[in-house]
Amino acid sequence: MEFTRRLFGVSVAATAMLASSVVFAQAGQTVKIGFIDPLSGPFANVGQNQLKSWQFMAERFSKKNAAGVKFEMVPFDNKASPQESLNVLRAAIDQGVRYVVQGNGSGAAAAISDAVSKHNERNPGKELVFLNYAAVDPSLTNERCSFWHFRLDADTSMKMEALTSYMKDIPSIKNVYLINQNYAHGQQVSRYFKDTMARKRPDVKIVGDDLHPLGQVKDFAPFVAKIKASGADSIVTGNWGQDLTLLMKAANDAGLKASFYTYYAGVSGTPTAMAAGVGGSVRQVAIIDNGMASIQGIQNDFKKRFNDDWYTGQTYHGLALLSAAMAKAKSVDPVAVARAASGLKFTSFNGEVEMRRTDHQLQQPMVITEWTKATAKVPYSVENTGFNFQPVKAIPAFVASTPTSCQMKAPS
Repeated sequence: MEFTRRLFGVSVAATAMLASSVVFAQAGQTVKIGFIDPLSGPFANVGQNQLKSWQFMAERFSKKNAAGVKFEMVPFDNKASPQESLNVLRAAIDQGVRYVVQGNGSGAAAAISDAVSKHNERNPGKELVFLNYAAVDPSLTNERCSFWHFRLDADTSMKMEALTSYMKDIPSIKNVYLINQNYAHGQQVSRYFKDTMARKRPDVKIVGDDLHPLGQVKDFAPFVAKIKASGADSIVTGNWGQDLTLLMKAANDAGLKASFYTYYAGVSGTPTAMAAGVGGSVRQVAIIDNGMASIQGIQNDFKKRFNDDWYTGQTYHGLALLSAAMAKAKSVDPVAVARAASGLKFTSFNGEVEMRRTDHQLQQPMVITEWTKATAKVPYSVENTGFNFQPVKAIPAFVASTPTSCQMKAPS
């Protein structure tokens, strides 16, 4: 019995030492984060900007964060392909990466989320955590939700709730043309707008609804001709990157006078096209605007270093979430960190936000912004155009929040 008590005491002491070592091992540790997004091809300019944004934010958080850890970004080019995303995910795992981020393309996000879930089930002790910073297909936090997947951006349905809560109060909006990329996100922008606006403004007419191949259209003039012929006063689009830049250019060339309501007008390349003029006004639903006092230093430092714009606020969310969760877990182990991140409330650049426990969808305020000339109050110059995105309506988190059908299964 005495031997048993002594053995038990040694065991307790060893466990305490192990727990203590985990806490102390955290401070100063380097956490590798795999970046998986297009660094070549038609969306390379977007991927390159967002890689720089993650690297820049990782450096800032490495200087000071609640967990006392260092963050290192490890880039991988997925060429905007779901299959290539799986290939580079395996390469990241081989390099010891335990956290991955991705955003450009919901197809790639779904492939990564499924692969991470399967990997974690088959490889206990070598789990991964997936931070989705821009893939906004609602299914990722509904029927395809995963305990290991955390979305940092608002999803398509949340953004549409926010956008239409603004549009419904503009009486001049009568005839709307929908033009979107033909994949999950674009299809859902079209569907959610029709469903949501029918509920809020049943008098609004849909005068066109086009879906086009992702990243393949070189000339949008034929689409713009259809928009002009339809008599549309407003255009709603979830397009991003090259597909929005070229659409804006074609609209300007054709003298289109309709207003644009967008998700991603601030993404690389498009602001320069808009500065030449697009006829009507351009508005964007976003989580960030160029007038936010909390991001002035970040914007200016990024511009000074890269002569480029920091517009992906989710990079801040990601590092704030990880460092807060690691501090709460007193560990950098993905299982412990995922548990700590689930349901976590933390402070980000746009105030207190919450990683909803039921589906791992970040709940956060949004803003409707308008593309306009820089002012003394908001002097920042996007892509050195002399223009920027200024707020026209704040959308509280509860207004944009949408329900979830997720049946979350946490590891035992």
